[in-house]
Amino acid sequence: MSTKTNRLRERYQKEVVPALSKEFGYTNVMAVPKLEKIVVNMGLGEATQNAKVIDVGADELGKITGQKASVRRAKKSIAQFKVRAGQPIGVTVTLRGDRMFDFLDRLFSISLPRVRDFRGVSARGFDGRGNYTLGLRDQLIFTEIDYLKVDKARGMNVCVVTTAKTDEEARKLLQLMGMPFRTN
Repeated sequence: MSTKTNRLRERYQKEVVPALSKEFGYTNVMAVPKLEKIVVNMGLGEATQNAKVIDVGADELGKITGQKASVRRAKKSIAQFKVRAGQPIGVTVTLRGDRMFDFLDRLFSISLPRVRDFRGVSARGFDGRGNYTLGLRDQLIFTEIDYLKVDKARGMNVCVVTTAKTDEEARKLLQLMGMPFRTN
């Protein structure tokens, strides 16, 4: 285990916890909402025709997150989509701890500002239980991906799971941590 502290984790402990305690009136530090995990999913529907797409998607997701991607398989056969049960159709990564904070820091400070005409992320991505889901159109916004080796733009979902009870608490938590929400 490394002794280096993460920039975002330090910010959470020194700035976010006191601000949330003051705003929502938490008396116990353990009651303050925190990040639980981040799940990054990449659906690869074209894998039904070309099985090598799964390997490419898993490799790209592994480079982006710094953790090996897990292949997800279809649970049921769906004839209209030419999908058979057990066929690989996507890849996912679950990040916790230091890797989670590293990924979020890179997402906020490097990757999201690289999106063309970026005005902030939508505040409508909350699910009602304090979790936020963000959809990204392509993997090229991440600096880890080599532009010349990409054959096709593939989107992904980034789901930030928090311990917040309400969307308002989760929105404030992510805003204080640096999530660039749209201001309209």
